[in-house]
Amino acid sequence: MKMMAMAEAPCLCARPFLAARAWRPGPAPRLRRWRPNATAGKGVGEVCAAAVEAATKAEEEEDEEEEPVAEDRYALGGACRVLAGMPAPLGATALAGGVNFAVYSGGATAAALCLFTPEDLKADRVSEEVPLDPLMNRTGDVWHVFLEGELHGMLYGYRFDGTFAPHCGHYFDVSNVVVDPYAKAVISREEYGVPAHGNNCWPQMAGMIPLPYSTFDWEGDLPLRYPQKDLVIYEMHLRGFTKHDSSNVEHPGTFIGAVSKLDYLKELGVNCIELMPCHEFNELEYATSSSKMNFWGYSTINFFSPMTRYTSGGIKNCGRDGINEFKTFVRESHKRGIEVILDVVFNHTAEGNENGPILSFRGVDNTTYYMLAPKGEFYNYSGCGNTFNCNHPVVRQFIVDCLRYWVMEMHIDGFRFDLASIMTRGSSLWDPINVYGAPIEGDMITTGTPLVTPPLIDMISNDPILGGVKLIAEAWDAGGLYQVGQFPHWNVWSEWNGKYRDIVRQFIKGTDGFAGGFAECLCGSPQLYQAGGRKPWHSINFVCAHDGFTLADLVTYNNKYNLPNGEDNRDGENHNLSWNCGEEGEFARSSVKRLRKRQMRNFFVCLMVSQGVPMFYMGDEYGHTKGGNNNTYCHDSYVNYFRWDKKEEHSDLHRFCCLMTKFRKECEGLGLEDFPTAEQLQWHGHQPGKPDWSEKSRFVAFSMKDETKGEIYVAFNTSHLAAVVELPERIGHRWEPVVDTGKPAPYDFLTDDLPDRALTVQQFSHFLNSNLYPMLSYTSVILVSRPDV
Repeated sequence: MKMMAMAEAPCLCARPFLAARAWRPGPAPRLRRWRPNATAGKGVGEVCAAAVEAATKAEEEEDEEEEPVAEDRYALGGACRVLAGMPAPLGATALAGGVNFAVYSGGATAAALCLFTPEDLKADRVSEEVPLDPLMNRTGDVWHVFLEGELHGMLYGYRFDGTFAPHCGHYFDVSNVVVDPYAKAVISREEYGVPAHGNNCWPQMAGMIPLPYSTFDWEGDLPLRYPQKDLVIYEMHLRGFTKHDSSNVEHPGTFIGAVSKLDYLKELGVNCIELMPCHEFNELEYATSSSKMNFWGYSTINFFSPMTRYTSGGIKNCGRDGINEFKTFVRESHKRGIEVILDVVFNHTAEGNENGPILSFRGVDNTTYYMLAPKGEFYNYSGCGNTFNCNHPVVRQFIVDCLRYWVMEMHIDGFRFDLASIMTRGSSLWDPINVYGAPIEGDMITTGTPLVTPPLIDMISNDPILGGVKLIAEAWDAGGLYQVGQFPHWNVWSEWNGKYRDIVRQFIKGTDGFAGGFAECLCGSPQLYQAGGRKPWHSINFVCAHDGFTLADLVTYNNKYNLPNGEDNRDGENHNLSWNCGEEGEFARSSVKRLRKRQMRNFFVCLMVSQGVPMFYMGDEYGHTKGGNNNTYCHDSYVNYFRWDKKEEHSDLHRFCCLMTKFRKECEGLGLEDFPTAEQLQWHGHQPGKPDWSEKSRFVAFSMKDETKGEIYVAFNTSHLAAVVELPERIGHRWEPVVDTGKPAPYDFLTDDLPDRALTVQQFSHFLNSNLYPMLSYTSVILVSRPDV
């Protein structure tokens, strides 16, 4: 009997599902103490006699002392048997015969698994609560239980008890049912932007309990694994892409709605979508204090769950239909040769500061998941109230587990890490002995200190499952840490190149002193990446993104107009490096509008001829405007919606962008594996071979050898004066114009099938025959060398 009791102790073997002790109030039942073998060294007969005697004595003792024993426990009216379960893997895991639940909480003194039917969840009522025995249902700091039986259609969450002392960083509160950080779908409100019953914007949430089988057919889908140098990235907001009525899709604002528009992106020349946050978040989180929406989604509730209100199925089938819809989007993107990168926000969560709600991480173990000061205050390197404690051992394992899930289960091709510099900061209770195995000489690391070798970045960079996955850092944070060109990279991390954006904006609008910096941008920013062993394709080049002016607004407004955001125009970036081309706002003279069109094309040409990876924002290809608002995070309206009707109105710019992306792909020399050498690239000024790097220079030109085109000549004239430039002489070849942003459409890009192309080229023959080309002010040109026959 006593040896059987030993055998029933929890373990990590393949059969750990033993009955948990019945939950009783008061102290936990005692486990029997194991006693040393008193028969050691005796003969067989003596051992047997001693064993019989010991067994008889034990039975007599049990009659006198009724010690608690493990009892069978059941849940859901006897439909499920409650067993001890396993501490790994974390989360809810469907296995043969039932579901294993495991959750980390190092500070909780008690825990219970809460089960919901969908109907009870809507009524804010727990269907059944399964207390977890700290002896049988806890291993280390992991609480676990196995429910044997049928749980189809059920949802779950947890209650945790312990210290509630915010001044010490503890928020354990049994009145809250919190979401499992490892839940694979989160169920709450069904319809986007619509509060729950009673106008409740924060109704009870619960996690989906998984099934032991998958109902999704990937149809043989495999990773595309494009070399990063070949990518053309399109930053896209999933809901905004098809929500406008002019999209004419059956399910606007959803993953399945976006699938019907993927052919458009293929036509545009995009081979990689960077999805703005699609993890579960609450778009109504501001609704209690204002009418604003959290449209962008940078306020995560759960990092494993797709946003249910981005799906046509919503919370039906406990969110499984939504998961399958996300998978469909990825599968259909891959079919069209388009990779999918996910924008992930591992820098903060929706729980905010000490005044925020207790939803998940805070109620599970606040001191583990958040970066805290000694008196429980939340560090705010994110600018959003809290900071995820990324380099804590538990948290960094959580992040790696999450990334692995999206790669293995959802077939995601890569990740863009929002405010990634936070992931390089030292965690709360930083202990170098636990991290590195030994103290660091002269160690003065405090909470939030930037680390030279951050453990989380090390783990992600060297994880065998994440090998080959695109990793892109937004290499700064709201705490002032700016690491563009210096982000810890292990030769696998790329960066949003904010310096490229700033320099290109300055040069294209004609600011003095940026000719040399602009040339470095065209070469892939070697001043940032070459010394550290990285390549041009580690630079993600962009001029505009979701945060800031759109491309059209960049050439239309000198000032931001953010009053609709409700913050008295205090929010958003004040230094936009924009130029309105002479008049503020959309209503301007025809000459100003023509200049704006040239400038938008100039920016796009720059993106497509620069070494590195070009990225542009949804709608910039047709000139989408947000009316000068450079921080539209809170508007679920036409301001943020892709205007399919406007795309048709501005088809000339759309055509130009399509042709430029195609031209880049055709030119081997515009997507080099390494930085260009003097043998490949030659700089020019108004005369060949004589570049002007002076402070006043506003002209940069280069010629590039190319295996497919032979040689290309690219020039940017950002002066207010026109110029006639002398082209490099190539014996036996002549220069033929392809792109001239000074020309009206369709002559801004001369395609081979343009009906009067030959006549157009003939009009410049007197210049070209003299190896010259005229350039208007604020224009860019591309010419291709062809055999002179």
